[in-house]
Amino acid sequence: MSTLVLTPMQVSLQDLEQVYRSDVAVRLDPACKPAVELAQSRIEAAAAGSAAVYGVNTGFGKLASVKVAPEDTAQLQRNLILSHCCGVGEPMPEAHVRLMMVLKLISFGRGASGVRWSLVSLLEGMLEQGVIPHVPAQGSVGASGDLAPLAHMAAAMMGEGKVLYQGKLMPAAEALAQAGLSPVVLGPKEGLACINGTQFSTAYALAGLFEGWRAAQSALVISALSTDAIMGSTAPLQPEIHTLRGHAGQIEAASAMRDLLEGSEIRESHREGDARVQDPYCIRCQPQVTGAAMDVMRQAASTLLIEANAATDNPLVLTEAGLIVSGGNFHAEPVGFAADMIALALSEIGAIAQRRVALMVDPTLSFDLPPFLTPNPGLNSGLMIAEVTTAALMSENKHLANPTVTDSTPTSANQEDHVSMAAHGARRLMQMVRNLETILGVELLCAAQGVEFRAPLATSAALARVIAGLRARVATLGDDRYMADDLADAAALVHDGAVTGAAATALPQLG
Repeated sequence: MSTLVLTPMQVSLQDLEQVYRSDVAVRLDPACKPAVELAQSRIEAAAAGSAAVYGVNTGFGKLASVKVAPEDTAQLQRNLILSHCCGVGEPMPEAHVRLMMVLKLISFGRGASGVRWSLVSLLEGMLEQGVIPHVPAQGSVGASGDLAPLAHMAAAMMGEGKVLYQGKLMPAAEALAQAGLSPVVLGPKEGLACINGTQFSTAYALAGLFEGWRAAQSALVISALSTDAIMGSTAPLQPEIHTLRGHAGQIEAASAMRDLLEGSEIRESHREGDARVQDPYCIRCQPQVTGAAMDVMRQAASTLLIEANAATDNPLVLTEAGLIVSGGNFHAEPVGFAADMIALALSEIGAIAQRRVALMVDPTLSFDLPPFLTPNPGLNSGLMIAEVTTAALMSENKHLANPTVTDSTPTSANQEDHVSMAAHGARRLMQMVRNLETILGVELLCAAQGVEFRAPLATSAALARVIAGLRARVATLGDDRYMADDLADAAALVHDGAVTGAAATALPQLG
């Protein structure tokens, strides 16, 4: 198994996507060890001293004024983790948990958390051996850190709670033993270092970003196919139009669509004598809309990359200044804003895609395609209700795209009186992506069917490969048949990256 070595402040989006999409072993750069150990020595000294230091020898939250005796500091940390294991709901997907664990590793590597290197080694060992904590996905308000989900992660490190190991859900202590790992007995501040932080919210936001970007790329490919299906114009893709405006996403989207449509016989057949002056916005403005959405996702990606490389627990050990300072880096407001931005982008990509579906099934707008793209309308309904499904999913995504970061409620007896709600803001992104993938899958079905009705005229070579990839999974629609499997198979092609892979055309990249 290959090993990915991560250096805090140098971790890239590509590194994080590799963690998310594979089971690669991960290790922290050994060069981080001196700074990690220096910070830990400062915590040890504080724990032995008489001065009250939050989270080291005091209670937590509203109980921060309660001093804890030195002989009770280990019990303090253990109690903290067990009492905070209050997560509910469905478990986090395994890939998300792995990413969360890696983000915590990176945060420890900044040398401001005050943990022993043995905690780093345990997280590395759990990742390498596939000991993945069972973490309920609900319960965080995104400040003071993602307390409940991260507590479930920390509990597994202590041998408490449950984990996934070798395909089975089992007690953490049993899995650690089988994997040749030893549970940790937490030292001063180590429990707090594990659960104060934004790693749950950030992991979910990154997952939504990675999956959403793949869907956005697929949207460019499929929209080019839709353009040929309705015999749309490529004039709005003229590069000068887009350089005059200057937005990178728009320029790149138009360029990709030009390349995808290059060589289409369908396009060449109606350059002259076409009575239509303009196409509807869902065709003509695809670069402006999806390109803008991609720019927004890149802005969110920039925020999330900073957060992924950050130290976000509390208090933080400022070794050069010789201070242990209680601050607020656990507040996930930046992640909440990024998640809301991604949600808006996903919603808009789906909204304009749904209008292209509606365009293609409507004989008054589709430029001579048969109603609902069936060869025998009336007896057959064709893709009529598939379009209705996309409308339902589009509307659902519009509701899900409402901002979450503008919500707040006081917690912990008003000590934590403003929170980010980044956790569920990020968590909703996966449902939005799945909805978008289905919308795009239906658009793919409609566009391929429409292009096939244009025979003997052929689409471009790139788009013909996309249709061939679809037809390997889903046959051309003749008489009505059970449709749910067709929709699922088409959505899977979007999810798996098969649409962009078949096109084999340069597409905008995330970073």
